[in-house]
Amino acid sequence: MSGSRMGAGESGGPSARSRALSVLRVRSRALAVALLPAACAVILLVGGSAGHLTGAGWDLARRVLTPLAVLVLLLAAGVALVVARARPAMSPTVPVAEEAAPDLYRMVRDLADRLDVPAPSAIALTPDCDSWLEDRTHPAHGPPPAEEHDDVAGAGRPPRGAPAAPVLVIGSPFLWWMRVGELRAVLAPVVAGTGPSAHPDIAAARRFVQGLDAAVAVASAPRRGPVARGVLAVVGWAARLLLSGCRVHAAEMERGVAAAAADRAQAVDYGLRIVAQEQVGLAYAGWDRLLTRVALPAWRMGRWPSRLNAGVVAALTELSRRDRLAEGFASRLGERPACDLLEEPGTVDEATSLLAARLFHGGPAQTGPAWSPVPWGDYPEEVVDRKWRTDAARLHRVLDALHVPPAHIDPAAPDGPTLTRVLVHLATREAPAEPPPPYPVAVPVPAPALASAPADGETGGRTGGEEDDDLSGTTARSAALAARLSAELAREERAPASAARSSPAAGQEGAVPSAGPDAAAPLRDDRPLPLFPLQSPRTARELLADHITAMVCCAAMDTAGAVPGLDWLDGPTLLVDGVRAADLSPQVLALIEDGDPAGLRLWLTRHGIRPEKPVRLV
Repeated sequence: MSGSRMGAGESGGPSARSRALSVLRVRSRALAVALLPAACAVILLVGGSAGHLTGAGWDLARRVLTPLAVLVLLLAAGVALVVARARPAMSPTVPVAEEAAPDLYRMVRDLADRLDVPAPSAIALTPDCDSWLEDRTHPAHGPPPAEEHDDVAGAGRPPRGAPAAPVLVIGSPFLWWMRVGELRAVLAPVVAGTGPSAHPDIAAARRFVQGLDAAVAVASAPRRGPVARGVLAVVGWAARLLLSGCRVHAAEMERGVAAAAADRAQAVDYGLRIVAQEQVGLAYAGWDRLLTRVALPAWRMGRWPSRLNAGVVAALTELSRRDRLAEGFASRLGERPACDLLEEPGTVDEATSLLAARLFHGGPAQTGPAWSPVPWGDYPEEVVDRKWRTDAARLHRVLDALHVPPAHIDPAAPDGPTLTRVLVHLATREAPAEPPPPYPVAVPVPAPALASAPADGETGGRTGGEEDDDLSGTTARSAALAARLSAELAREERAPASAARSSPAAGQEGAVPSAGPDAAAPLRDDRPLPLFPLQSPRTARELLADHITAMVCCAAMDTAGAVPGLDWLDGPTLLVDGVRAADLSPQVLALIEDGDPAGLRLWLTRHGIRPEKPVRLV
């Protein structure tokens, strides 16, 4: 069996093997160039000691070439040492021990046995809709996982002397949305890639390229000492030069490996794999929408949904109900989901959800008073309601800073924040008699806010000599209010970040939560977080619309009995008499852009909302 698996491991395709040899030839040429001055110096020294190559010219050549050879050898040794010891980038994942998912490991080994390739050495999950193989055999990553697989379950152990098999990284949304057969079909071409990975030439070429890439990263890291900067500059130059020489060959090698793996997987569940690829696209769409519409609002207020993968199932089920093109997908839900291959799906879901919050938003690695999990059942009350009331409170603080008077004149009227105050301020078309006070110097407005709305006394980028005839009083008020909100929000977001940097425990956030007995893979602290931000900062006009919408929702909840809700595809939503209020946004935009409150007032009257009544804020 070992012999057949070795043959499978060498089936990376002639193109991949030839490109791997081309990469290794670049390494050999670099070594030859480094040894050439030393070889010439040895010839000159030996020739002089034997009575040959004598004379003033040869003596001068020996005196010049010998120190040069020593210097080149030292530099080459330094570059080789950095390349060998530099830690290649490793994807942040949640490791899944075999004890936590024996059925999943058994399925992967059976698949590898059918493909006649070595089984992956371990399995890990990533909070993304993708799957790949990752080599973690570099010494800096620690020893590879112990291989204790029985031969009956799948003889996936590579033969003695062959490189260790890579780790199989699976996108966690696939486990929850796909059925077991679909997951097997999707993983077939990925697992088939362990065959080329076992080829010695391909494995050596990959290690060389990964080492060069890691050396460039080390050389690019900031250093204070001038000596260290000079040495690393030379190392970085040499590593980049080698990378440029083998980049094309390495890319072609990976293409050949992928082609060979796809060709080998053709015979495994071919018909089912076509259907499964449709589920990949659907899962990606649902996952992206769940993160941006549902998870992101919670992350921004210090809460992280602890069951994101279960949420993507609800989101895609809702999509199947709304979209006629997806009606056929709902029938699949009666089959066994792939998450049943895990012993404790809830624990794994929580770990990947926390990792997703860190990668996509930059949250801490552990829970705390300002960073706590929230189950889906508590999301409307803990996230939606709190978000709206926090935004409404911020809106009224800015109105106070702009010296906007209350909307009522009757002293007997109840005192407190009201929606009428906002409507009257934005609907007044007369220009203000005096401009609002300028921004404090210590609170800069973010660039997106400046690009989308003019600040107090400015004309949205116009030069001082141009007239501003088209800027009405309402537009000026909206722009000033939007810019103030941006500055206030920027101040609030900077405060927790500064506190986190000054906290003694900030440097201890280097571990991803474990989903099983295995220790979690570390996240390097020198990489900025979030690694993959979901969205660019919101513009000032979008912030203003969000805050006014929040104020309307607070008034609806406090005066008309509306309740906060969660739409799996669109995020926070307002439920009036159990029905989602889907026609609120156009009325808010008409108020902001045109200063016309008629549509919004009609909407409020139709739903029985009292804008003159005070609302409860956070």
